[in-house]
Amino acid sequence: MNPMHATALRGLAILGGTLLLASCATPPPAPVVPAGPPPLTDAQIVEATRAAGRDGVELVVTPLVDPHVEDLRERAEKAQAANRPQRADRELLKALEITPDDPDLLQWRAELAVLRQARDEAEVLAKRSIALGPKSGPLCRRNWTLVKLLRESRGEAENATSAAAMLERCTIAPPVRM
Repeated sequence: MNPMHATALRGLAILGGTLLLASCATPPPAPVVPAGPPPLTDAQIVEATRAAGRDGVELVVTPLVDPHVEDLRERAEKAQAANRPQRADRELLKALEITPDDPDLLQWRAELAVLRQARDEAEVLAKRSIALGPKSGPLCRRNWTLVKLLRESRGEAENATSAAAMLERCTIAPPVRM
């Protein structure tokens, strides 16, 4: 055999062996992506929403409530305290028959919808409350907190960011007093 051919064959054998070994190598492990916080439960979403409505320093004007609606609200509160969100929702539906455009009742129903695991309905109700309700204050914060948390739970980061921006507008700083 020609020495040049022998060298070429040896080179091909080495190259083939290298390729064979390379094909047997295990790929590097996938990078570990740190897990974010676990998703919020329905109860945690509702609690965070209600907490947003409690935080604030602004003056809130509350309209007079029809006594029959007040009775239905109390019955809804009792049903909710007894962990009966469907019953509470039925009482609020009765109240909405009397005052159909009450943004507070709509928001409350939205929160109950979350507890009933009806998150799509919850966002629809919250948006209706937003359309009818005040553009600042506790109810506004509850509205936009719920929408933000629902969007986050669906992995809609851009939409959640938009809701967070609207949430920021709900709190108006009090005037500086000298």
